[in-house]
Amino acid sequence: MIKKIAIQGVVGSFHDIAAHKYFAGEELDIVCCDTFEQVFECMDDDTDTLGLVAIENTIAGSLLHNYELLRDSGTQIIGEHKLRISHSLMCLPDEDWDDITEVNSHPVALMQCRDFLHHHPDFKIVETADTAGSAKDISEQNMRGHAAICSKFAAPLYGMKILEEGIETNKHNFTRFLVVSKPEKSKLYIDPHKSDKSSIVFTLPHSEGSLSQVLSILSFYRINLTKIQSLPIIGQEWEYMFYIDLTYDDYTRYRQSIDAIRPLISKLKILGEYKNGKSTI
Repeated sequence: MIKKIAIQGVVGSFHDIAAHKYFAGEELDIVCCDTFEQVFECMDDDTDTLGLVAIENTIAGSLLHNYELLRDSGTQIIGEHKLRISHSLMCLPDEDWDDITEVNSHPVALMQCRDFLHHHPDFKIVETADTAGSAKDISEQNMRGHAAICSKFAAPLYGMKILEEGIETNKHNFTRFLVVSKPEKSKLYIDPHKSDKSSIVFTLPHSEGSLSQVLSILSFYRINLTKIQSLPIIGQEWEYMFYIDLTYDDYTRYRQSIDAIRPLISKLKILGEYKNGKSTI
């Protein structure tokens, strides 16, 4: 059965690569979207469509807006994948280093290649909406003198020549992607009782020690907290939503911990119960 996956970016982007890594060996219909908002709109239009969205990077940090989109969309996390991000510099096939005057890529990719770009001060740096999309535009529009920073897998797709691979500053550069579905479809992909990771979001009363009490209860139940991210609640000064990732080896004990913290919090939402994702190159 062909799976339809909505991603932000074009074929050859890191979202595309992560989708094929996560669903290795399966036939995919990749729906390319310009924005993350459009990813969730595709899922609204067709409930059989899954979404794959980046949520954090080990260097650039969290994609805060995607937390809000995830919460507001009502989708459920059914899995995750951690992809090693390696960038390459590529250009038109008949050009070389001496021809390059401008480098195009997504601002996060440019930031991740800061040291490389520092050693090429003559390059004009231009931010674009997508890594592989930059290679696609250079190829299709025959943009001479331009080079793109993106995955090496984009080069054969768009007929580009790789000038240098592995130009990222930090070689321990991973992006975590979430696989999401509409709630009514989520049980087709994951049995919560076989999960070992959960993402939740909640608000707390504006009182001293409220967060530490929650964390103490989770610790008592031997629930491991792997990430905590706070976002301000618009219109409610100094109040926050807390997004927390939890890992566990006993589903029943995890659910008991959730019941135990409910009296201390408000607006608790479980964003997904799923398997802890693997890391791939």
